Amino acid sequence: MSSSVLTRWEPESTAFWRAQGERIAYRNLCISIAALMLAFAIWMLWSVVAVNLDRAGFRFTKNQLFWLTALPALSGATLRIFYAFLVPIFGGRRFTAISTATLLVPALGMGFALRDPTTSYPTLLVLALLCGFGGANFSSSMSNISFFFPKAKKGLATGLNAGIGNLGVSVVQFLTPLVVSVGLFGALGGDAQTYQAGEVGKSLWLQNAGFIWVPFIVVATLAAWFGMNDIADARASFADQAVIFKRKHNWLMCWLYVGTFGSFIGFSAGFALLTKSQFPGVNPTAYAFLGPLVGALMRPVGGWVSDKLGGARVTLWCFAAMIAAVLGVLAALPHGWAGGAGGSFPLFLAAFVVLFALTGVGNGSTFRMIPVIFMTERQRAARGKDEAAQRQALLDAGKESAAVLGFSGAIGAYGGFFIPKSFGTSLELTGSADAALYCFVAFYLSCMLVTWWHYARKNAPMPC
Repeated sequence: MSSSVLTRWEPESTAFWRAQGERIAYRNLCISIAALMLAFAIWMLWSVVAVNLDRAGFRFTKNQLFWLTALPALSGATLRIFYAFLVPIFGGRRFTAISTATLLVPALGMGFALRDPTTSYPTLLVLALLCGFGGANFSSSMSNISFFFPKAKKGLATGLNAGIGNLGVSVVQFLTPLVVSVGLFGALGGDAQTYQAGEVGKSLWLQNAGFIWVPFIVVATLAAWFGMNDIADARASFADQAVIFKRKHNWLMCWLYVGTFGSFIGFSAGFALLTKSQFPGVNPTAYAFLGPLVGALMRPVGGWVSDKLGGARVTLWCFAAMIAAVLGVLAALPHGWAGGAGGSFPLFLAAFVVLFALTGVGNGSTFRMIPVIFMTERQRAARGKDEAAQRQALLDAGKESAAVLGFSGAIGAYGGFFIPKSFGTSLELTGSADAALYCFVAFYLSCMLVTWWHYARKNAPMPC
């Protein structure tokens, strides 16, 4: 068997963990984080490219632009459903390397397409769909990392993987405005586009938004192939993992994860265009990275706090605070009760940053809940049985929780489609974003009720 395959992996054994397990687990985690950060960067490329298309000579309506920012989430969420089950079939090392390499397709495709403002809208829609490869990688990455760590450290490990990986959203929104303003690649990158900023003519290399990621993707692919490991005991067929579709808590956690991660990725995709539509005098690219940055940094905090206080309690209070933050956004909009006729951009930005922070904490807390729920469920089923049954319960819990982490990540990612599309539809039909925001409030209320009834109340059926 290849040296990259771990034939013995017992993270719950303290002696094994200290002797060799911890070192191996954290090496795989570090490479996974780097690859996942690039995946998120590719996934959210359109959130910042879309606001610059008019400068590069492309002419599209607001609703067409919201489609470009929403489609990567739609394809990414759909692909996640399949990616969630592939790590136990192919192995984490092999699949991480292959899935990272696929990011070259949208990166190079966007680089070439954005050089020419006559590129058709359908072509750009296809490229937006291909950026979903980046979003899909999350499910396989989280599924893989969950196998490496003991129960007591899963919250922190998955929080670090997802949280620092989520920084790719902030990185792409911060870096893209810088790289498109400079001819980084000379003749290889293509000619600049020109536009007028007042009376001053300026140059733009929008194609750099895609080309800049190519060398980093190549390095990350090689690092995953040569530096990561497959776990022999983590292998499972699709049929073995499909048992989660019969588990009630799989579907409940999917609902909650739409509220946390779906909000994070949806607001990341739609914030810049929403800002541009509501506050035309503000440059959205100067602020777009702040919310995702805070949200990504708070995700490990959410996992760590949940390890101490319990994931259900943290999740419950996150949803309550998210409702308050959305009401703050509503108050700040033009004609909102706090912003006045022209709106209050400082309040709008502050409320959104708080909202992003809460989604980050909620992302960590919900993912902390999943391994605890399925470990408890399998141990309850094996109670009173022999030692072999107890060991099998631990293995089954690991496989099921890994599959649920991936599958809930897939369902949650649909929020990245519905939120920007809700903004676009609300603006088109009513002229404001209020209707979309009130829908979010109602949904967060439902998430609070689910969390409280099943996991957080006294004598809850599955406290966690």
